[in-house]
Amino acid sequence: MTTEEELHPDDVQQHLREVQDLLARQKLVESLVHRQDMPRHDLVETLVHKQHVAGLQAKLDSLHPADIAYILEALPRDERLFVWELVKAERDGEILLEVSDAVRESLIETMAPEELKAAAESLDADELADLAPDLPPEVIQDVFQSLDSEGREQLRAAMSYPEDSVGALMDFDMVTVREDITLEVVLRYLRRFEELPDHTDKLFVVDREDHLKGILSLESLLINDPETDVAEVMRKEAIISFEPEDDADDAAQAFERYDLVSAPVVDREKRVIGRLTVADVVDFIREESEAEILSHAGLREEEDIFASVWDSVKNRWAWLAVNLVTAFVASRVIGLFEGSIEKLVALAALMPIVAGIGGNSGNQTITMIVRAIAMGQVEESAMKRLLKKEISVALINGVVWGGLLGVLAWWLYHSISLGAVMTAAMTLNLLLAATAGVVIPMLRQRLGADPAVGSSVLITAITDSGGFFIFLGLATLFLL
Repeated sequence: MTTEEELHPDDVQQHLREVQDLLARQKLVESLVHRQDMPRHDLVETLVHKQHVAGLQAKLDSLHPADIAYILEALPRDERLFVWELVKAERDGEILLEVSDAVRESLIETMAPEELKAAAESLDADELADLAPDLPPEVIQDVFQSLDSEGREQLRAAMSYPEDSVGALMDFDMVTVREDITLEVVLRYLRRFEELPDHTDKLFVVDREDHLKGILSLESLLINDPETDVAEVMRKEAIISFEPEDDADDAAQAFERYDLVSAPVVDREKRVIGRLTVADVVDFIREESEAEILSHAGLREEEDIFASVWDSVKNRWAWLAVNLVTAFVASRVIGLFEGSIEKLVALAALMPIVAGIGGNSGNQTITMIVRAIAMGQVEESAMKRLLKKEISVALINGVVWGGLLGVLAWWLYHSISLGAVMTAAMTLNLLLAATAGVVIPMLRQRLGADPAVGSSVLITAITDSGGFFIFLGLATLFLL
């Protein structure tokens, strides 16, 4: 039997269904009350409304901020704003951090400056730095003035680092101890905390100037004699730490490789200035993954699925325009061979196969290359080696699958020549797809652009136009 606190992967879906059901019942009852000609109509409507609002508010109060964020993202705009009004004000900041950028923008638009300031003041400096770009400048200024000197310095530091750096991800909530004290003193010190910072699996051992001297794991703290000095049990060698300017991708790979839960962030003088936790890294990986998926489709940013038509149009038009141009080019390539197609109708039936298989093969190649670039496994100097390997793979696939399609074309249209042209066109288009799949992301990386942005659009354009030209050109030369 499960309890309310136990979480399962499908719980958030159940919470969403319950909220949607409460919203639907409220609308239904209000509609029925309006249709009835009864005395004290306004009183009945008010009582019903309060009853449903109370039930919905009680449900929201019991949910984790991340679950409320998920529910808000899944609701149409009017229902989303109604639910947002019912959320307790002291939870606004946490929820704004959890929702997607697009939904956060729609929620912030409805909030008064005083509400935004209260929500921001409930957050730590590193969390506030994440939210700051979406807040009005005057709100940020008011919040900044309300912080103490340490908080101001932390906020200023967190906002000074690039978005994809360790400094932008680190938090300042950590526990440090000295090496010249006993474990018993450390335990007494920890008992003074109401709770330890999230994901605390180790304490950072520092000197009086906060230089990192070692790591004291909670395991070592608990299993060793309390009278032992910290210096005797702390780990001094092979300490994994990061600098705030380090690339967040590299840090994420280190967390995965070494199964880290937390790690210190140090400045160039090895002073501990913060820490990086697995929660920060997981959030970064998820955001990067979502951004990569969107960029493959040519979308500039995450889109609220319930956004206005105009907002969605603005997000999608750029690469659609590119796609329109490439499609027009492909159509003109076909137009060059209208006479050939009229003489041999089989060409019209077979040419989409050549283009389609080429596009699929190119997308496979480009996905592998982009992934390798993202994981830091590919240097710019590796282009020739990768190109040689992918061309070899394409050549084998072209001969095998192109040969199979050639046999099918021969069987269907009783033409050995058509089958040979089909095999040759398939092989050549796969070679073209492999070349484009390596060159496009590598060149974009070399030029400082995101290798993933619009990659599927470009590879499809090349394999469509190239496939049509190769197949129809060969057919014109050898069949007509």
